[in-house]
Amino acid sequence: MSDVKEGEKAPDFSLPVAEGRDFSLADAKGKSLVLYFYPKDDTKGCTVEAIAFTALAGAFEEAGAIVIGVSPDTLQSHARFEKKHDLAVLLGADEDHSVAEAYGVWKEKSMYGRKFMGIERSTFLIGPDGVIEKIWRKVKVDGHAEAVLAEVRGEG
Repeated sequence: MSDVKEGEKAPDFSLPVAEGRDFSLADAKGKSLVLYFYPKDDTKGCTVEAIAFTALAGAFEEAGAIVIGVSPDTLQSHARFEKKHDLAVLLGADEDHSVAEAYGVWKEKSMYGRKFMGIERSTFLIGPDGVIEKIWRKVKVDGHAEAVLAEVRGEG
């Protein structure tokens, strides 16, 4: 499990997204990529975060950025999540958590005294050249999408 850093080349990846397509780092070439990792579809924080990124989808597009959310959920789960909340961001299925591991966000977590492995909510802003420009770890959802957009626009 690597710990990627700002200023380094982003680890390459390819993930299944909707409609039987895959999305890879190369698909973002020449654009900024907001790669946000979240623990689980249709849970409170993850839903608030996805809706916030969706609300700003047009602004991210205008700023030349692609937004993709990644969790270990299946494509079927993502499809239900997208439909239920009318989401307008790509959702990648990282069922084997290989991408989460490559970005160092697959961590031991603890809830109610039980330890388990899961996603640490994190966001990576990858520049048009494939270099990581900014990393947010242990993200607090409120105001996060707006902070990421400000960074994409160079206002951060």
